[in-house]
Amino acid sequence: MYKLLLHICCAPDATVAIERLRERFDVLGFFYNPNIEPNKEYALRESEVQRLSGLQKFNHVEEKPRHDEWFDICSQFASEPERGERCRRCISHRLKITALRTAELGITHFATTLTTSPHKDVDFIHETGSTLARENGLIYLPETFRARDGFRRSLELCKEYNLYRQNYCGCRWSRKTEDTFAHETPEIITTPA
Repeated sequence: MYKLLLHICCAPDATVAIERLRERFDVLGFFYNPNIEPNKEYALRESEVQRLSGLQKFNHVEEKPRHDEWFDICSQFASEPERGERCRRCISHRLKITALRTAELGITHFATTLTTSPHKDVDFIHETGSTLARENGLIYLPETFRARDGFRRSLELCKEYNLYRQNYCGCRWSRKTEDTFAHETPEIITTPA
């Protein structure tokens, strides 16, 4: 059975991906999301991935967020709508780090849970993943986890596991509800020197 590094954006999106992939792969979860702000939200999402790994019995690793690098890549596109250039750059960055980590770990396959969400551009995700796979001598699995009622199944599993479901992708610009970002300088994740 091949090993696969699965980029996990959040526990809810990982539920159905893990359920489907474990039949074909030895899955190692990979939590890398420098886009998630504030720190409290990041910690909550990471702890839910830890909890899910216990519930669904899979191993996972966390890569410390390179927030400053991510911010430099995305901030100039702050005014872009969701699924615009800001999101494409964010997704590209996270998939690039996933591909690099896959190669470093000696794993041949990688995929992402980003395709569980109905809000993401799966064609762009698959195109980016395939390009990164070719560039790094890897195999990208173009699995659309929201297909075949995958998103509905993820909702069922979230309810069963009582998982926290966030209401925004992660970055300050994707946040829909009024909060401190609209009024104050946000608490941002910093990478230790």
